[in-house]
Amino acid sequence: MQIFPNEFLDVIIQFKGVFSKRIYSHVQFLLAGAILCQGKRTISSVLRILGLSKVKNFGKYHRVLSRANWSSLRCSKILLHQLLKLLLPGDKLVFGIDETIERRWGRKISKRGIYRDSVRSSKSHFVKCSGLRWLCVMLLVNVPWAGRVWALPFLSTLAPSEGYAQKQGKVHKTVIQRAAQLISLIKHWLPDREIIVVGDNSYACMELLNRVCKLATVIATMRMDAALYDFVPPRLSGQRGPNRKKGDKLPKLTEVLENPQTVWQMITITE
Repeated sequence: MQIFPNEFLDVIIQFKGVFSKRIYSHVQFLLAGAILCQGKRTISSVLRILGLSKVKNFGKYHRVLSRANWSSLRCSKILLHQLLKLLLPGDKLVFGIDETIERRWGRKISKRGIYRDSVRSSKSHFVKCSGLRWLCVMLLVNVPWAGRVWALPFLSTLAPSEGYAQKQGKVHKTVIQRAAQLISLIKHWLPDREIIVVGDNSYACMELLNRVCKLATVIATMRMDAALYDFVPPRLSGQRGPNRKKGDKLPKLTEVLENPQTVWQMITITE
């Protein structure tokens, strides 16, 4: 007997090759329950909304996330191509990239760290929160019936703190380094598409721009009083001393704005 509608099965059938036959049957229930569930989408809430709260072998649904072997990267790639086929058939794609804190507690959550809460913090008030830091990439799509641009997340990676890497004896990867890896991965998935990545002022740094300048266009906000420097000049033969980390200092954006000799170009921005 068929339990799910054909519209639902037509969408998730492309993910069937990622899971084994037994796990895939559990995944169908978890996806359907996650869509119908309100509030926190835990396994218990999903089973409750599907009327399976009294099922005896409920542990098999938990093992989909804790023990089953499947690739989240393959799922992200399939989901991205589904979104593009449905919403964006053109050549130019706009992605958003940002961090989010999943507030989690517990001694067994080893990758938990203390981070700045950007929602509750302000210029004069600093608020910290404990949890897992995720770096997420979203496809920005202008949804016609919504009348606005929606951010549809399809790829995320955990970005632990430097303290966790030191405890594990591993090389720490900064958020910028992980962001460059995600942008390179998206370009590898979509080699023929023009990619534009939009982020906040955390991504307005030369390290990221240098690593992805040939792969994507990065647009990030920047403070008007930010200290700007030119690229490091090539080292001369016979030059003594350590290598320079910064080039010549450039005028600040406020100085460029107030300079009467600045040449402006008029552009029109549409939604």
